Amino acid sequence: MQYIERHTESHDWVTLLIVACLILFVVAKQLYPKRFNEFILLPATNKYFFTQGKNEKIQHPFNLILFIAQAISVSLFIYLYIQSYRPKLVETNPWLYTHIITGYAVFVSIKFALEKIIGSIFSIDSLINTYLFQKLNYRNLLTVVFILGNLIFFYLVKPAPSALFAFILVILILNGITMFYCYKRNASTILANFFYFILYLCALEIAPYIILYHVLI
Repeated sequence: MQYIERHTESHDWVTLLIVACLILFVVAKQLYPKRFNEFILLPATNKYFFTQGKNEKIQHPFNLILFIAQAISVSLFIYLYIQSYRPKLVETNPWLYTHIITGYAVFVSIKFALEKIIGSIFSIDSLINTYLFQKLNYRNLLTVVFILGNLIFFYLVKPAPSALFAFILVILILNGITMFYCYKRNASTILANFFYFILYLCALEIAPYIILYHVLI
């Protein structure tokens, strides 16, 4: 009988990162139980924005803790996507995940800073702060979906192109819904400054992702 050597890829580091995301959610819940309970109910009610959004600082520790979880889980999915479509890149670059999460954090930070600068230039700091606060929390909530997706694709289901495409489509739809509610909540202000809103939408909500896509591809 001839034995065939079987190569298996260790996912220990992936497991540690997913556990770290869950721990971050637990820490947020333990440190800010009332805020966390209202946050997790965002799909059903906007109470969180009415109680926590007034005079809210985006740099609040609760937001930062969940953003770290967001960066970890989103970067894991991007790594999984690259692993599925460009496996040689993963094999030749052992620090690929580190590059991805660093790039993601830098990209989001620069985009956030630009939005704050534009808000200051057009004297709409209050509106921009409210919008950024709402968008950040909706995307922090989407972290739960990314964690579930990572668990499924890393441990249960082989990440076939069709499955990955379906998951990305779900994320885009959910993100579109959250953005719609953000815009709807600020509809009167948007309509009063429609030209600036379109300019903002093209410059900071569409163009950065198109540029990022071309850079990655």
